[in-house]
Amino acid sequence: VCGEETALIASLEGFAGRPRPRPPFPAEKGLYGLPTNINNVETWYNIAPIVTKGPAWFTETGSVKSAGTKVFSLVGKIQSTGLVEMPLGTPLKTFVYDIGEGAPGGRAIKAVQTGGPSGGCIPQEMFDTPVDYETLAQIGSIMGSGGMVVMDEDNCMVDVARYFIEFTHSESCGKCVPCRVGLDQSLRLLNAFTEGKAAEADLDRLDELGRMVRDTSLCGLGQSAPNPVLTTMRHFRHEYEDHIRAHRCRAGVCEELAVSPCENSCPLHMNIPRFLSLLTEGRLEDAFECVVMDNPLPASTGRVCQHPCNNRCRRSNIDQSIMMRDVHRFIADSVYGTPAFDGLAERIARRKLPATGKRFAIAGAGPTGLACGFYLALLGHEVTIYEAHGEPGGMLRYAIPEYRLPKEVLRREIELIERLGIRLVYHTRIGFDIPLNELDEKYDAVFLSIGTWKESWVYLAGTELKGVWPALPFLEAVAKGETVELGRRVAVIGGGNAAIDSARTALRLGCEVTIVYRRERKDMPAIKEETDTAEHEGVRFRFLATPHRIVGDAEGKVKALESVKTRLGEFDASGRRRPVPTDEIVRLECDAVILAVGETVDLDFAKASGLKVKDSGTIEVDRYTMETSRARFYAGGDLISGASNVSNAMGYGKKAARLMDERIMGAYRWDQLGLGMSYSQEPPDEPEAL
Repeated sequence: VCGEETALIASLEGFAGRPRPRPPFPAEKGLYGLPTNINNVETWYNIAPIVTKGPAWFTETGSVKSAGTKVFSLVGKIQSTGLVEMPLGTPLKTFVYDIGEGAPGGRAIKAVQTGGPSGGCIPQEMFDTPVDYETLAQIGSIMGSGGMVVMDEDNCMVDVARYFIEFTHSESCGKCVPCRVGLDQSLRLLNAFTEGKAAEADLDRLDELGRMVRDTSLCGLGQSAPNPVLTTMRHFRHEYEDHIRAHRCRAGVCEELAVSPCENSCPLHMNIPRFLSLLTEGRLEDAFECVVMDNPLPASTGRVCQHPCNNRCRRSNIDQSIMMRDVHRFIADSVYGTPAFDGLAERIARRKLPATGKRFAIAGAGPTGLACGFYLALLGHEVTIYEAHGEPGGMLRYAIPEYRLPKEVLRREIELIERLGIRLVYHTRIGFDIPLNELDEKYDAVFLSIGTWKESWVYLAGTELKGVWPALPFLEAVAKGETVELGRRVAVIGGGNAAIDSARTALRLGCEVTIVYRRERKDMPAIKEETDTAEHEGVRFRFLATPHRIVGDAEGKVKALESVKTRLGEFDASGRRRPVPTDEIVRLECDAVILAVGETVDLDFAKASGLKVKDSGTIEVDRYTMETSRARFYAGGDLISGASNVSNAMGYGKKAARLMDERIMGAYRWDQLGLGMSYSQEPPDEPEAL
């Protein structure tokens, strides 16, 4: 590839296409030793209209230093690809969301690489960047050929860097040592990262190597080749660290660090291929044991999980994804409540490792705490779970309605966990009823898994009126069987799962329900199936409306909800269009308003306990050990991530149990539970005897 100008000139002169040192530059000494002006076709194409219409006309388009337009090749993980001519200085988000229409299937876009193989990778949070020569250079990328490759959550940025370095390494002419040797060493290091063989020191070594190649190479190819490495290390360093410390590729691309795509995307890392195979063979009891050992609440998660595994199912390349959550729900439902359950519960209990004499305390009996307790008990530890409510289950028990998750199903699953010898202490709030210092004295380690039980209160006129309910207290009251007076017409504010649950619950109480949401339907964060079902059941939706005030009557009761009509503006950091208020006010007559606008963690207990709290309102933990700023105190679930979903919460609990056990016992013992499964591609020397 003679893309470098002096290499192209050498090729035209009949010599090998190798670059030469500059100066002299081609404008001084170029083709056949004569001054040469060398530009690409796109530049020459602009000459005629500039001459015809004048430079003032040309500079009206584009940015201050980069005038005119440019043709871009928009490809990758977007819905609309192709060639597009746009003014220079256009924000990157316009290309991705306006022209490219975002990622297919609602997936999260991660980055865009501009400029071809030597371009840098720009993260999603920098999509406001204007696309012009100067700005791209400032952030470590290039305009190059005008290529734009859009990447989503299924792209591993370490593998992306390796792919482009492999290309530029193969195209290097080898004339200068920095490019020839430096790119070779960079490729070796990147291969080590993708194979899980890199060390901590390799992070700094790779960064230093990239800067050396960039600063000392002879031509533009070598000078720009490290851009993919340097930018991915700057913006996605955590992915490199995951490959080293966690031996995991979150995107599931690096074969040595991932198993099946569905298992890799599951927060609990359920061995989906195994339980599908066991069920196919008719081995229901073995499938149940396999499922429970990976996920102690399979029937519950089978009803409410957001199933990220479906987005990665390879079956979708043929027809449609397998609904994995429905399969493990079927397996669990086929065992719970049958004579086989007791035998299988004993079979799982026999997997417990010998007693260690170590004592662990867990704060919160929600999905995170229950998962952590389940695995700690299997590892042979004595486990006590403290719960503020009168029953275990957390949000599963008090926030998810009966029609989605029957409480009898949850009770049976918790019974299985309790059979491992876990002790549950109710009506006890950590930091209030029992101080953290007392836990520190009594236990070898403490795991904090308190949920998001504090409402994110919306500042809206009229919230003091009778008939205004925050979503969680409303759902909890219904779950406890308390009488809830809503009237005939109910307005629900919000677009998440809590809003859908509240609306469908109110519908079952005999109300006419309307959900008011400030964006469009496709922007709702709620599970799509739940939203579709709500509409089918009769819930109405009012989109592009931001609540303005709640109107009351003379008795102080809710009378109506007034909202400001919105229109969609520019894209925000979430990849959705920002709602922009208009001057139009719309009124919805109602007797009650349910506020489902989010939840947070009540951190009052943490502020006086030596636990560091982040600005986001969550507990600060070490990313790879889950330990807090206080020794032997660990945290997980919503307490460190903010409000999330049940599978993510349980994934934190499972991970915490493994890490806490390894830290306290001083050895890795997780494999003794028999949870692993070999995926080696190496055939055995001799076939196993039958």
